[in-house]
Amino acid sequence: MTRTMMSSVRIPVTGGGSSEAGGTSSDARRCDRQSHIVGTLLMPQETPVGFLTIHPATATPARFYTNFAEYAVARGLAVLAYDVRGVAASGPAREHPQLRMRDWMQQDANAVAAWTRCEFPELPKVALGHSLGGHALLLGNGAEDLHGIVTVGTARAALRDIAPLSERLRVGLILRALGPLISPLVGYAPGRRLGLGEDIPTAAMLEWGRWVRMSEYFFDDPSLGATARMARLRTPVLATGASDDNWASPAQIDALLDHVRLAEVERRTFTPRELEVRRIGHHGLLRRSVAESAWPEIVSWLLERILQN
Repeated sequence: MTRTMMSSVRIPVTGGGSSEAGGTSSDARRCDRQSHIVGTLLMPQETPVGFLTIHPATATPARFYTNFAEYAVARGLAVLAYDVRGVAASGPAREHPQLRMRDWMQQDANAVAAWTRCEFPELPKVALGHSLGGHALLLGNGAEDLHGIVTVGTARAALRDIAPLSERLRVGLILRALGPLISPLVGYAPGRRLGLGEDIPTAAMLEWGRWVRMSEYFFDDPSLGATARMARLRTPVLATGASDDNWASPAQIDALLDHVRLAEVERRTFTPRELEVRRIGHHGLLRRSVAESAWPEIVSWLLERILQN
């Protein structure tokens, strides 16, 4: 088995701080923290055949992707997983109150891509985006020189599409009521206590809560320009999901992909029966205990895109 060499990296985000100019020295220190992303770089002992960047889901830390990353390294890829600013190792959330979801998708994803191009210019690049990370890639962020994109559970995430009703009501309560109410009071969105994963910045919670109320999610936000941006993507895409994902059903994934006009898109839906597990859900495809048997197909697709180019 390929030996994995793992190290922590600090990635600058140019102009990424959200503090206003002319603030106090405390503001300046906060801005400096906000202008860096902490990532985990995994390298095979041999020369890698390509470079895979894993763009995370909302409130999901980089450490969650370690097992999948190690599998990809064993197949010959160098891998970078990272925490967006205000989450886990790139936090804490309370020190990044003005960071929005669009800042993660635009500033963070592009900063990571720029870092990989600078540090590993000779390696062909591919990427995997989980949920929000897939949104970032399909909108063209960090996709400039990619040979292939895999999305996992990336869908039109409007609240109206979530099923069953009990889950829709739970998510609606968190994103439309509890999160927007609590976050400004405590200075961050307590994702752990709300059952969303890691804590996230207040502005991210408020923007998320606004987007889920829109029938077409962020496509209904003219300030993002999502429809035009997604229509311009040309990088081949493998869009994967789980048949039992309440947050990203096959129909929700298809609704999102309707906006991809130029790129070649392949669809793959995994079922619990196929993987011989009780449930997959929104995170299961990247859990070793649930979906390790699906990983060869996903990584092989990425390696094929590298070989074709």
